[in-house]
Amino acid sequence: MDPVRNPYAPGAGQRPPELAGRDDQLRAFDVVLERVARGRPERSLVLTGLRGVGKTVLLNALRGQAVRAGWGTGKLEARPDLPLRRPLSSALHQAVRELGHGRADQVEHGLGVLRSFAERAAGTEAKLRERWSPGITAPAVRGRADSGDIEIDLVELLTDLGGLAAEAGRGLAVFIDEMQDLAPDDVSALCAACHEISQSGLPVIVVGAGLPHLPAVLSASKSYSERLFSYHRIDRLSREEADRALTAPAAEERAEYTAQALSDLYAVTGGYPYFIQAYGKAVWDLAPGTPITAEDVAVAAPEAEAELAVGFFGSRFERATPGERDYLRAMADVQAAALSGGVSGAGSGAPDPVAAVATADVAAALGRTPQALSPARDALLKKGLVYATERGRVAFTVPHFGRYLRDHA
Repeated sequence: MDPVRNPYAPGAGQRPPELAGRDDQLRAFDVVLERVARGRPERSLVLTGLRGVGKTVLLNALRGQAVRAGWGTGKLEARPDLPLRRPLSSALHQAVRELGHGRADQVEHGLGVLRSFAERAAGTEAKLRERWSPGITAPAVRGRADSGDIEIDLVELLTDLGGLAAEAGRGLAVFIDEMQDLAPDDVSALCAACHEISQSGLPVIVVGAGLPHLPAVLSASKSYSERLFSYHRIDRLSREEADRALTAPAAEERAEYTAQALSDLYAVTGGYPYFIQAYGKAVWDLAPGTPITAEDVAVAAPEAEAELAVGFFGSRFERATPGERDYLRAMADVQAAALSGGVSGAGSGAPDPVAAVATADVAAALGRTPQALSPARDALLKKGLVYATERGRVAFTVPHFGRYLRDHA
């Protein structure tokens, strides 16, 4: 098949040619946008799921809907080593610029408040403040959003910018990827701000995306976060949706798959969107022609697996220290034993590429105590390689990571 015409896109956050299986979320967000624009009460959104299920792709698609609705939007990616104030300032600056408010004096006031909020991140030293600028030309509005308390400042900032959006008859939306990496104080401030603007009926929403434990992160910060956000679990695709993700782009190029080829592809990808794109690309490049057959899938599978081993699994494994890698390998071994019925305490049943395991069983496999392994486990949690499904149990954030560790690492 002509590689130039290959329709599949296994890139990080890159939208696939066919965004299959996300129609419900897209339709629901259209309703949210319309309700908020009309002053109706609505909650901010949180998308959760494993790596490779398409959270970032869906986040970008939702942002596109907001842009088409005339909203001002901004996006940021949270990082554990970077406080929220500075990246949020940049995202909101872009959102205000997109808003297109008609009154220049009101816009300048809003940008002045935003500048005060942003400059508070530069500290009190004049030299440091000179080295970093938020890129806002409006003069800072002193005494507003610049107290130094992120919770107070964020509430004031979003209240003022929400009023600006309401006057323009539009809305503001902030999209936050990797939301679980926000610092505890920043999470608390964000929840408090969302709570305030929802009570005020202002047209501002936050759409966050993160790993499966993100709801627990939010709940630990503010008890009311369970009612503050609308949570959407983004999971693997069904067989029908996975087939559509493969066949619809191929049909655009006048190509098709045999039924057995589609069945085999679903078996090896597990319905995970990133894997579907990776295998689809490899199969297309190596297939001699249409229809693409099960034999073509078998020939291309090693190339797809090699690509995933380097770009998807290997890059994450390399981030771990030797001690952390030992912990990951032990998790993989315990998981395999559990799925074959060999470890009763770690769970059993149908094969599950992301099955959780007991930390006690991991420790036993390494001949250590759970307390001695706490530093390694905590470091892996912070790096986003594992997450706690419940007290005393952990799981990989990457589907099929256990299989990769057993086969390659």
